[in-house]
Amino acid sequence: MVSFPTGVKEPEYGKILLSDVVVTRKRNLFWGRKWRTLDVKMAVGILSIHILALFAPFTFTWHAFWTAFLMYVLCGIFGVTLSYHRNLAHHSFKLPKWLEYIFAYFGVLSFQRDPIFWVSIHRYHHQYVESEKDPHSPTFGFWFSHMGWLFDSGYIIEKYQERKNVEDLKSQVYYKFIQRTYVLHISTYAALVYALGGFTYLVWLVGVVPTWGYHVTFLVNSACHIWGNQTWDTGDLSKNNWWVALVTFGEGWHNNHHAFEYSARHGFLEALGLATNVKLPSEAHKLKKSFASVKKFK
Repeated sequence: MVSFPTGVKEPEYGKILLSDVVVTRKRNLFWGRKWRTLDVKMAVGILSIHILALFAPFTFTWHAFWTAFLMYVLCGIFGVTLSYHRNLAHHSFKLPKWLEYIFAYFGVLSFQRDPIFWVSIHRYHHQYVESEKDPHSPTFGFWFSHMGWLFDSGYIIEKYQERKNVEDLKSQVYYKFIQRTYVLHISTYAALVYALGGFTYLVWLVGVVPTWGYHVTFLVNSACHIWGNQTWDTGDLSKNNWWVALVTFGEGWHNNHHAFEYSARHGFLEALGLATNVKLPSEAHKLKKSFASVKKFK
């Protein structure tokens, strides 16, 4: 059952379209709230990247397209999915430090903030999923869970006075350096792309790739907590969504992830001896999270 804040009735906010997810609380996305300097910078930066991507049809070349695809694989898959998410946020496996740092740097070039910020937000999501302290729950509405939270640093400050859930990364000089110099890295990357490839490659590598990466990542936060089905009893709204899985190389199986958040399979790295301690759910854990087990003991 969904609980409502004191004095709020279900019809006041209603359900998200084509779902059973009820919006139980609202937050002003644009008007009637304080816009901090960081919020303005974030909005201008992301909007600029989206505008740049709009030039893609007018600058298309196959070489630019395939170069962009390669960079998406490196930055989106190796950088965000493998490094930020599985390796750093959940410790699903271990890598040699040199390789861990290389993959994390690809994540930096995805334009999705530095590793410390990304990992902290994701860990809070799992810790407080669907509660008042979830960074991006759809119970605040679809657009807030998809992108709105990014432009509301006040919300993050309200919920987490002290960001102490990433001490493992803060203790490493490399990640602290990246955090302090993040803007320098993405600015230098954009400048190099323009210097070497001109406006065409700026559009495709700094416009199209990050824009695509943003929205497929954000769909996991939004759509995968709204539409789909639940295979495991996680006690939250996480869903397995096949069409999100298609564009995220499997990350759309989000209910599976919430049931076994530390689990990851990276066979090729393991086969090469590069990934060790690859964690998988035990049969006992699977039984504990299965709906059949829950019904049995009710």
